[in-house]
Amino acid sequence: MHAQDIQPPLAAVGPQIVVTGHGEIKVSPDRATIQIAVQTRASTAAEAAAQNATKQQAVLSALRSLGLSNDQLSTVNYQVYPEQRYEQGKDPVITGYNVTNTVVADIRRLDQVGKAIDAALAHGANLISSLQFYSSNTQAARRTAIGSAIENARADADVAARAAGGSLGTLIEINVVAVTPPQPRPLMMARVAGVAQADTPINPGEDTLGVDVLTRWKFVPGR
Repeated sequence: MHAQDIQPPLAAVGPQIVVTGHGEIKVSPDRATIQIAVQTRASTAAEAAAQNATKQQAVLSALRSLGLSNDQLSTVNYQVYPEQRYEQGKDPVITGYNVTNTVVADIRRLDQVGKAIDAALAHGANLISSLQFYSSNTQAARRTAIGSAIENARADADVAARAAGGSLGTLIEINVVAVTPPQPRPLMMARVAGVAQADTPINPGEDTLGVDVLTRWKFVPGR
């Protein structure tokens, strides 16, 4: 081990001030995900599945016509389940079959969100189950929040040092203890075909990215 690799114990530095700092910055979402489902019902499972496939293909084609690529469209759920009628004292009777096919559209331009919803409903989708906004790049915002957190920590440390009758010395340590990224903003929807109007208005709002830092400073006693 080299001598320069040996760090002196913190006690050798002398009196210290340890403070935490918090920084935040608003982040505007620039992307969204939409869950789009097609539900069909028929007397047999095969017929319900065939109808569903035809409608879902029409929905996907409509979304592609808006410029969405295949890597922006993915199936997240496919269900086939029977409908049953129950009567007291009798075995359940199957009255039909339901098929639900749900895809997620990853929208990379927010001006396409309303258009995608309207296009999907117009071409056979009958349930928009959720809409989430998110930010694709938060690195610059994260660095800004770190700087703000350290500035706040320094200001608090300076006040503490003067209140203790001394002054703030050199910085000994910075530890970024927590980064809270902006969470996807959910907007639950229960939209069915025939209800949506053209040009569905969408307002994503803003999210907050937060950073917490732990700082350690040298305390210079007053004379």
